[in-house]
Amino acid sequence: MFHDGMRALQDEFDGRRVADALERHRKHREFLPDDIALITSVPFFFVASHCGDAVDCSFKGGVPGFVQVVGPAALEWPDYDGNSMYRTLGNIVRSPRVGLLFIRFDGASTLLRMTGDATLLRDAATLARHHGAKAVVRFEADYVYPNCPRYIPELQMVAASPHPPAPGITPPAPAWKARDYIRDELPADDPHRSAVDD
Repeated sequence: MFHDGMRALQDEFDGRRVADALERHRKHREFLPDDIALITSVPFFFVASHCGDAVDCSFKGGVPGFVQVVGPAALEWPDYDGNSMYRTLGNIVRSPRVGLLFIRFDGASTLLRMTGDATLLRDAATLARHHGAKAVVRFEADYVYPNCPRYIPELQMVAASPHPPAPGITPPAPAWKARDYIRDELPADDPHRSAVDD
């Protein structure tokens, strides 16, 4: 859990004992019931990925429950229609190590950090489990670490995003797809081509 750079700072600030105690008592590999409750109830999470110098942190959102726990230390999330840059997925294809952060902005709930390996899946059976997915990311945790919420602000969600796919709902086209320098560049199978051409 700690590399030598982390250890050096722990020692400089006399924090090694605290770090070791937190690792012993809080770090775990398999999801606990509280972990699952958080993972499956939030409408978004953050994922950090990298491939060499191509480091990225991305927001992933959907209808609560869009992240599915599929094993004791495994979860899956759908990759929906996006901006065609494939920064997260491209990094995963080249370097599977990722970090995830699940957080509820209520000022009280423990946030959940995890590190592990991700795999890109595109088979029909997996896609069928995730409505509207262009691809699915499967993540296997090396470790899960609940973290103190003391600096998390309490925020109020005014409205859910209308864009996540859901059965029986056609998400609206995002405004950026109608920009003059993008409209004609959209992929041939983009679900919003006709909407932005109108």
